[in-house]
Amino acid sequence: MPDPKSAARDVSDSRVFHALARSGFAVNGLLHILIGGIAIGIAVAGGRGGEADQSGALKQIAATPGGLVVIWAAVVGLVALGLWQVVTAVLVSDPDAKKKWGRRAAELGRAIVYFALGGTALVFALGGSTSSSDSSRTLSARLLETPGGVFLLVAIGLGVTGAGVGFVVIGVRRGFRKRIRVPSGAAGRAVVALGVVGYAAKGVALVAVGILFVVAAVTYDAEQAAGLDGALKALAALPFGIVVLCGVGVGLIAYGLFLGARARLEKL
Repeated sequence: MPDPKSAARDVSDSRVFHALARSGFAVNGLLHILIGGIAIGIAVAGGRGGEADQSGALKQIAATPGGLVVIWAAVVGLVALGLWQVVTAVLVSDPDAKKKWGRRAAELGRAIVYFALGGTALVFALGGSTSSSDSSRTLSARLLETPGGVFLLVAIGLGVTGAGVGFVVIGVRRGFRKRIRVPSGAAGRAVVALGVVGYAAKGVALVAVGILFVVAAVTYDAEQAAGLDGALKALAALPFGIVVLCGVGVGLIAYGLFLGARARLEKL
C-alpha cells in the first residue's frame, strides 16, 4: 500500500494541480470583491439590498453573459484548492506532536471551507440556486430542536468568532506574509497593505457572524443566525453602522484583490 505522504508529495509536485489550486485563490478573490460591492450597495441603500455572501456573489455571476463558464471554473478551482489544503495537512511535519496536529487541523479546516464553497458553486453550475442565509437558519433551527443542540450552536458561534479574531490578528501582525512571496518595492507594499486591510475586514465580518449564532442560541431564535449576509446587514443597524458597513465592504474588496495577488504569489 503506498505511503500517504509519498502520494501527497507526488500530487503536490504536479504543475497542473498547482495551476488549479492557484485558480481557486483567484476565484475566491472574485467572490469577495463582489460581496464587498454588495455590502457597499446595502450600506448606500440603508440596510437593504442583495445577498452579501457567496450565494449572492454567485447569483451575480450567473446573471452575466458567460457566467456559467466562470461558475464551472469556480467549482474546479475551489475543489482543487480544498484538495491542496488536504495534501498540505498530510505533509505537515513538526517534532512537537501537538503543534503538528494543530497545524493539520487548521489546514483541514480550510479544506472544508473551500469544499463547501465549491459545493455552493456546483449548485449554481447545475442550474440550481441556494441561499447561505437560509442554510444557516435551517442549521440553527435543527440544532435548537436537538437535545443539547443549543450548546453546539454556541460552540459554533464561538468558533466562528474565534476565527474572525484570528483573521484580525493575522492582518495586524501581517502573518500572511509567510505564505506568499512578497514582491519588492511598491508592489510588495501594496500587496501587504491589501492583506492587512482585507484580513481585518474579513475578521470583523466573521466576528459578526459568530455573534449572531450565539444570539440565536441564547434567544432560541434561529432567524437570528442569518450567516454573512445577515451579519453585514446587522452592522448597518448599529450606530454609525452605514459607515462601518462601507468600511467592511471596502475591506472585503481589498481582501479579494489580495487573494487575486495571492493566486500568483502563494508558496505552493
